[in-house]
Amino acid sequence: MVGREILVVEDEVKIVEILRDYLEKSGFRVCCLDRGDAVVRHVRQNPPCLILLDIMIPELDGMEVCREVMKFSSVPIIMLTARVEEIDRLLGLELGADDYVCKPFSPREVVARVKAVLRRTCAPPSGTELVVGELSLVEETHQVLVGREELKLTPCEYNLLRTLMNRPNRIFSRSELINIVQGYDFEGYDRTIDTHVKNLRKKIEKLLPAREVISTIYGVGYKLNARQVQADEHADGQRTG
Repeated sequence: MVGREILVVEDEVKIVEILRDYLEKSGFRVCCLDRGDAVVRHVRQNPPCLILLDIMIPELDGMEVCREVMKFSSVPIIMLTARVEEIDRLLGLELGADDYVCKPFSPREVVARVKAVLRRTCAPPSGTELVVGELSLVEETHQVLVGREELKLTPCEYNLLRTLMNRPNRIFSRSELINIVQGYDFEGYDRTIDTHVKNLRKKIEKLLPAREVISTIYGVGYKLNARQVQADEHADGQRTG
């Protein structure tokens, strides 16, 4: 993790100084920008390993920056916000952000979340391929296919689908998925998982219409419904290359 760059996009000088100090002490290089319209060019020219992105920044707000960056990059994004409305948090996640942190926040918590996001998005490849019916997931390349069509997923969506495919038909509680997918547990994050499931379902449904691939077990959690992704009589399986 040492030497990798975190891009902090924040216009409050004191917050920038604190984040820079804590991140550098944790072994990261830190680059800081204070306006949204400079982010896309920077990310194209100097791709960071993660972006800490404030919503309320001048010239181009964080939501729009997130939307533009996700058009060409899969860099993990953690949104920073002083807004407490749930819709803002969920909107950021629907755009492709991996997590959010509400102000005021503990800089130690921010560093912990940065490390958690990087652990799940930059994990070393295992060479394993998971196959459940028409769904296949290759961990070495992070490629997901529905039949022969590639499924473009955010890092959180990829980890969520990988978890469900590892144990098809097994019901995962929201708290289990939070721990596995987010990398930590945190009160109030049930809605975060719900948002990722919603987005993942929409993407799968475009390629497998009229199928309930991810089932909601009300009051419990979610499961991958293996029968809904079966193309023929072939059994589900897991192969190691």
